[in-house]
Amino acid sequence: MATEGETGALTGETSPATAGRTHEHLQTLREMRSRAVLGGGPKRIEQQHARGKYTARERLALLLDEGSFQEFGALATHQVSEFGLERQRFPGDGIVTGFGKISGRRVAVFAQDFTVLGGSFSEVQAQKISRIQDLAIESGIPIIGLNDSGGARIQEGVRSLAAYGEIFVRNVMASGVIPQISLILGPCAGGAVYSPALTDFIVMAGDSCMFLTGPDVIQAVTGEQVTALALGGAEVHTSRSGVAHLAAVDELAGIAVAKRLLGYLPQNNNEDPPQIQAEDEPHRMDEALNTLIPNDENQPYDMRDAITAIFDNDSFLEIQGAFAPNAVVGFVRLDGYPVGVVANQPAYMSGALNIDASDKIARFIRTCDAFNIPLVTFVDCPGFLPGVEQEYGGVIRHGAKIIYAYCEATVPKISIVTRKAMGGAYVAMGSKQMRTDLAFAWPTAQIAVMGAEPAVRVLYRDEVARAEDPQARTRELVAEYREKFFSPYRAADVGQIDEVIEPRETRSRLVRALEVLRTKVQQNPPKKHGLSPT
Repeated sequence: MATEGETGALTGETSPATAGRTHEHLQTLREMRSRAVLGGGPKRIEQQHARGKYTARERLALLLDEGSFQEFGALATHQVSEFGLERQRFPGDGIVTGFGKISGRRVAVFAQDFTVLGGSFSEVQAQKISRIQDLAIESGIPIIGLNDSGGARIQEGVRSLAAYGEIFVRNVMASGVIPQISLILGPCAGGAVYSPALTDFIVMAGDSCMFLTGPDVIQAVTGEQVTALALGGAEVHTSRSGVAHLAAVDELAGIAVAKRLLGYLPQNNNEDPPQIQAEDEPHRMDEALNTLIPNDENQPYDMRDAITAIFDNDSFLEIQGAFAPNAVVGFVRLDGYPVGVVANQPAYMSGALNIDASDKIARFIRTCDAFNIPLVTFVDCPGFLPGVEQEYGGVIRHGAKIIYAYCEATVPKISIVTRKAMGGAYVAMGSKQMRTDLAFAWPTAQIAVMGAEPAVRVLYRDEVARAEDPQARTRELVAEYREKFFSPYRAADVGQIDEVIEPRETRSRLVRALEVLRTKVQQNPPKKHGLSPT
């Protein structure tokens, strides 16, 4: 004879007892979810707000499209009992992970929750981040990490350290496969800094900090006194160390920058970057470009003026603008399509290349190549910066990174010589020998092995010495050398320049050229990987 519960199951009806148990289960789930949403509790949330900071969930709400977030691992907790941790278990264990959308595009996200044990990195955190990294790689979608943590959870000992390794290996496996963006919204110290350093872009906001060794330890070991901001704040890492790529005044601005940056990147390395509807005339000509280059060849000008005039209005997003300012790199749009721009900056150090500029340029080239973003290079470079410090610092090795990056890149590549292109810098900065598809020059271009004065000293030393008036003869020879070798038409004669164009025509020429090159197919020889100069 069927029992009451069995009869209900047979008839499709729910008995009062079954309904009661179901209600209890749902109530338990809802309570646990509520606890997870509260993180470290109302008091800790108030403290976070008092610091002028948002909570992890508030940050995700600002980053993602409304209603698009799907969380995973909300109920995970640590199982450590040492040092009283058994009394400090919080659902989620100090990190929020899941999927969402930004402007309709799918993304994977994780956000450290400082209200839970200071956001300290734990074994559970590593498991949750690793899981979301694996799913992001398998799904071919970008991953964005929001970092705000006091460092490794010391109470877990070596387990928290080993947990970092799980994240690092996935950062490396995802490199060049899916875009990885790190937002630093608070402290990021010790081993925790290496995961952002392994990602494609780091955005630092407000008073966020990154350092391997904190101020207290530094003072104890070396006697140096330094504040956290002076040691590892956004200004340090965007201007001196080059660790960070972008900075923002506060969290809202940092999140906005990350969203804008994502708009230039594809979902993964098998897709093209997203095109938008262009609001700018593709064949627009700016007459100001024809007079941008000063008559005095040693007078500086700002290469950003050329970039903003040529590409789509308000589309330039400069990367590492304060680091190695003698080089300019960043993303723009051309007729709605994302393009990577590399340029010398004659307004700083005359645009000469040095160690930092070489690193900056090479990494940006490789980033664009990894994510199918065409490259346009503007050249105005007198050469590599001379000096003992540069040579001792390995400028040869660092300069070779640019050559390696250009030669390795298979995306469409176009170069434009605006003024000086001297010696090895001419070759390195996207010359045709670097497998550049098209090479243009403005009429103001000067392409030569070296400057006129040093060339005359080398080539005509004896003749100048025999002259009745050596200074007058030197001036004559310099003028002759300039006339013969500084003209872009000489380079065009021998096929090193495809076309000499009016500066105002540059936008139209680039639109048409990239339209043709968009279907370019080029492959490198099969190999495990190359050995880029380090």
